[in-house]
Amino acid sequence: MITVKKEGVLLEPTEHKFENHGVFNPACIESDDKMHLLYRATSKGSYSTIGYCRLLSPLQIAERNENPLLIPHHNYESHGIEDPRIVKIEGTYFLTYTAYDGSNALGALATSKDMKNFEKAGIITPQMTYTEFQQCIECCEGVSEKYLRFVQLFYERGGADTAHKLLIWDKDVVFFPRKINGKFAFLHRIYPDIQIVYFNDIKELNTGFWKEYLFNIKKFTVLESKMSFEASYIGGGCPPVETKDGWLMIYHGVEDTKEGYIYHAGAALLDLNDPAKEIGRLKQPLFSPEYNWEKRGVVNNVVFPTGTILKDGILYIYYGAADKRIGVASVNMNQLINEIKNKT
Repeated sequence: MITVKKEGVLLEPTEHKFENHGVFNPACIESDDKMHLLYRATSKGSYSTIGYCRLLSPLQIAERNENPLLIPHHNYESHGIEDPRIVKIEGTYFLTYTAYDGSNALGALATSKDMKNFEKAGIITPQMTYTEFQQCIECCEGVSEKYLRFVQLFYERGGADTAHKLLIWDKDVVFFPRKINGKFAFLHRIYPDIQIVYFNDIKELNTGFWKEYLFNIKKFTVLESKMSFEASYIGGGCPPVETKDGWLMIYHGVEDTKEGYIYHAGAALLDLNDPAKEIGRLKQPLFSPEYNWEKRGVVNNVVFPTGTILKDGILYIYYGAADKRIGVASVNMNQLINEIKNKT
């Protein structure tokens, strides 16, 4: 058995206007002997920007900016930039986030060399309507009927006219921290599963690329819902951590209960050379909403893991708690890997 320790709340909202409503879903990375935490900050009205603080240790704040690090500049992110994740590949920081324009939630990318100045590269996920998406999925062999079920939900909520205009929501874009077989790779989530994308240059990610991809989405699916705690849908969490046994993936699973949705943290192990091959995953949540500050907030019953730091064999997992605060959980890395392998 593994023991997950809830270390408590790391970050609370402040009186600063950009983060007076919530701070949650952080990206974090240790690089050049510094630990950086970039987090989703919301003002009253739920307008999202990216805040920044530097960590003295995995559980201590060294300094915290009084202004956002990143704010919306473009139409595609006009209503907020949300849920950052970050990795460093070949000397460049890759920061992914959800860009929200009031209707569409899509995966976007910004890059930096110094963690201070970021250059936005725009949307990197498919910009296709639900109608176009449905046409692709209906021609895909072996694909889960859940994909079409989610399309149908959008039809029912907004009507056929909406499905012809709205773009498919594609969130939880998470890069692998190195190239795989010579190509960049990132995870993303088109409801209800987690998929993987390989590419050489972001210029490749055009409409033609995505149509071909969606026709073959089954072979790019990394994780599908299996366990009861992830029965509704699953999504990417923290950037995968490379181990000798495979890529450790901390993700989120959503359970639909009579009390509403409950967001849990899950853990899986993926093949190093072909991450679409699942080695194993925990049959129970790695951790779940437990304390009042995880159960009550802007969105109740949410733990949403988005970043990790590994120190002295302990994996520190940073997560959003009820869309209000940032919490930290810790677990022995070797014990976690062995537990996943033993559950296959």
